[in-house]
Amino acid sequence: MSKLSHLDDSGAARMVDISAKAATRREAVAEGFIHVANNALQAIAEQAVKKGDVLATARIAGIMAAKRTADLIPLCHPLPIDAVSVDLAIEATGIRATATVATTHGTGVEMEALTAVSAALLTVYDMAKALDRTMRIDGIRLLRKSGGRSGDYVSE
Repeated sequence: MSKLSHLDDSGAARMVDISAKAATRREAVAEGFIHVANNALQAIAEQAVKKGDVLATARIAGIMAAKRTADLIPLCHPLPIDAVSVDLAIEATGIRATATVATTHGTGVEMEALTAVSAALLTVYDMAKALDRTMRIDGIRLLRKSGGRSGDYVSE
């Protein structure tokens, strides 16, 4: 069994010491999906939701969330984010969010990409809940990551 790096020898939670790690280019891509009823999806697509442009607002929320991940996830390192993009695509049954985050640092940005997707989808829910309370968020996952000691990862 591999040792969890966020636990010390006594099993207490700790922040991992990354001071000896080399600053290298690291990138992560995550995605998630929100299922949306047809009437709400159409209103979002036509920018007819009373709260405003749902996709633009969700994109901004995702970018902001990536930059604040360390404030939300207790043991995450605050990182200098070099780039964040959040793309939202309307599909037949809902909206897919994809976030790409990059840094040059001693640790990766997987959590930042996952947090960006989560915040973007939660923003869609918040803005459209008056039209559809049955929306369901799922499938939030890491698609790929590059850089760092553990190398590249690509989801199946």
